[in-house]
Amino acid sequence: MLRFLAITVLTLLGNALGLIIASWILDGFNLTVVGFTWSVIFFTIAQLILTPFVLSMSLRYLPALRGGIALVTTFVVLWLTTLFTSGVEINGLATWILAPLIIWLVTVLAGVVSPLFIFKKTMSKVKDSKAGDEIVS
Repeated sequence: MLRFLAITVLTLLGNALGLIIASWILDGFNLTVVGFTWSVIFFTIAQLILTPFVLSMSLRYLPALRGGIALVTTFVVLWLTTLFTSGVEINGLATWILAPLIIWLVTVLAGVVSPLFIFKKTMSKVKDSKAGDEIVS
């Protein structure tokens, strides 16, 4: 349960960062301040729910998509977010193509980098305890 909570928090942070960066880079990608929070929450929940579904469907019907599951899921979730929340508005084909790519890339980078900072203290305690075990051995 603790692991799921940590994954959810990291995904939430990565998605928020991805949406913000996409809005900074792309002219056709608009975020509203009021709707941003609900959009990030909706985006994260939809992503956590749809990722396993899209993965199983692609393995069954389109095995070639297996490597791009996260990108396809990001596109679908972004589309759903624009439909069901008022915090994200996307205009233009180029924006629809680039926005999922930017959000996916930022989320991946955040997923790799943020645990190093957020869980740094825990990781150093684990390293110290392992080092102590090696000295005793």
